[in-house]
Amino acid sequence: MRKILIIIAFPLLLMVSSCETLSDTTGISDAEVIQGLKEALQVGTDSSTFKLSASNGYYLDKFVKIPLPNEALDIKNKIDAIISLAPSLGTYLNLDAQFEDVVKSINRAAENAAKDATPIFENAISSLTISEGWDILNGIVPGGSGSKAAGFDSTAATQYFALTTTIALTQLYAPKIDHALDTNLGLGFSANKAWDVLRTNYNKAVSTINGNFITSTALSLTGYTLDPLQTESIGVFATEQALNGLFYKVGLEEKKIRKNPFQYVSDIIQKVFGSVMQ
Repeated sequence: MRKILIIIAFPLLLMVSSCETLSDTTGISDAEVIQGLKEALQVGTDSSTFKLSASNGYYLDKFVKIPLPNEALDIKNKIDAIISLAPSLGTYLNLDAQFEDVVKSINRAAENAAKDATPIFENAISSLTISEGWDILNGIVPGGSGSKAAGFDSTAATQYFALTTTIALTQLYAPKIDHALDTNLGLGFSANKAWDVLRTNYNKAVSTINGNFITSTALSLTGYTLDPLQTESIGVFATEQALNGLFYKVGLEEKKIRKNPFQYVSDIIQKVFGSVMQ
């Protein structure tokens, strides 16, 4: 919020002078810049949410696929190492399918929530100011640390979008994710159920191994220890990862528009982004 206030506090004369100079050199007006950017963001977010909301939109895309939560990923890696050193413990730690159930169900929840993301982005797009629009068009993230001299940022719009809307988007998006995490989305179980099953079975295995002299000795010989899985809710993690994937996709669309705006039917996108093609 402080960064946004600093931008707004710039002297009006300076902003107008800067915009007039840029307008003179590009042949486009302030109104056209804002209209072009809003249409481009609309295209980018619509395309991104459409792709991600499809079945396997997250799950089969290696760039946005949501992995296990950090605690579970660390445990999974540790289990793999332990079993390679002490195969006999594999009987207790045969949880691969349950780990994958969690991954698949979290991604299904994100795909389901992405269907409702478009109106959230539409509200955020409507607030762009003229000075912000000129900065973004010229590859500068308003309020960020970049500058024209530092190089052209081809994801300036996406980064500014993330910078100024992530909190609001999270507040609006999180309930959708939470609802999806509690819903059976065609797998026979919900993401929260898959997490509970994994957590329960893993913690039982740890208790059994640590409580038996033979298995605990085998574990100690591997040099590893096993601690209970503590995290009870995956809602915050799933929401953060879902939004990261969404912004990544929007960034790809922004790059496509900047690289070749003439592939789009919109005259204003062609005019605005054609003036500063990278």
